[in-house]
Amino acid sequence: MKNPIEHFNKVFDSRVRMGIMSSLMVAPEMSFNELRGLIRATDGNLASHLKSLENHQYITVQKGFIGRKTNTVYAATRTGRKAFQQHLAALEDMIRSMR
Repeated sequence: MKNPIEHFNKVFDSRVRMGIMSSLMVAPEMSFNELRGLIRATDGNLASHLKSLENHQYITVQKGFIGRKTNTVYAATRTGRKAFQQHLAALEDMIRSMR
């Protein structure tokens, strides 16, 4: 029997990382504040998950300023989009196999 979770991507095990990638699959880019509002994570928790996704090259980070305030914007990379789509396909396969 085929292992239904063998194609899952461990990077997306966290609900926060799933939320980040889901958001960035829909929006071309989002600021830290927008992601924090959607995902409802603390600043430190969100920052650590964003750093992990950045380290895997699944997202890009662009830092800048709006007036005198810093503004950090995130976007999914092509690699990140592909990895997330493969993870979602593995989830769908597992659900289908359980029916």
